Amino acid sequence: MTEPSLFSSSQNTAILSYLKSGRALTGLEALSRFGTSRLAARIHDLKTDERYGRPEIEARTVNRNGKRVAEYRMVT
Repeated sequence: MTEPSLFSSSQNTAILSYLKSGRALTGLEALSRFGTSRLAARIHDLKTDERYGRPEIEARTVNRNGKRVAEYRMVT
């Protein structure tokens, strides 16, 4: 596994904090809030890297404005 860059590490930390607050996140929201267009990659980092505690994050498909998108949230 390659080491995440410092930039993606800070994105990972911010995304994890956001999800821990009980909110859900889509790719478009991640782009505007955290500047990442690769939310699925950031979620993968969180789920597989021990530095983040390997949180349980679920993905589900939701309809937003007539489009199907992935939405990520912490498993409670």
